[in-house]
Amino acid sequence: MSKGGIQFDPKAASLIMREEVERARQLIINHIRINGQNASGRTIASLKVEQPSEDETILWGHKPFGVLETGRRAGKIPYGFRGIIRQWMKDKGLHGTPIPYKTQRPHKYTPQERGDMSMAGAIAHTIANKGSRLHRTGGRADVYSNVVPDTMKRLGQRLIFLIHQSVGSIKLNNETV
Repeated sequence: MSKGGIQFDPKAASLIMREEVERARQLIINHIRINGQNASGRTIASLKVEQPSEDETILWGHKPFGVLETGRRAGKIPYGFRGIIRQWMKDKGLHGTPIPYKTQRPHKYTPQERGDMSMAGAIAHTIANKGSRLHRTGGRADVYSNVVPDTMKRLGQRLIFLIHQSVGSIKLNNETV
């Protein structure tokens, strides 16, 4: 560029984008923890920041990430959903009421395991027919929906400041401003 023109540093802009997206990632993680939505830690572990080029920064999360705010709607459930719910219960530290056996012969499951399986089945049935409680109550907007506009605003302010610093001077009608 000529003297007095804009000498914009794309590496600085790229660094600002990376910092802001990393900040957004951390805010989302904090919101997940504050809301008590962290059971196994897989959702948090799935949040990754990638920068394929200097002018692009991406925050990735696994496919069901959106249900953190909307909840799961009723409908078709995946194969083994009761087992998924049972693992979720284990991760959350939830247990069903033990269901004792009425016979004295050897049994495959303990009374506690029977209670846990029964509770997992009931939860899976309710989610399949009615949706999750979060979905039935209308969802929430405090996990990532409020983070995205705030991040865009901060990013814009920081990039404008960077451009402002890069502008040496502006010639307007042959006068330097």
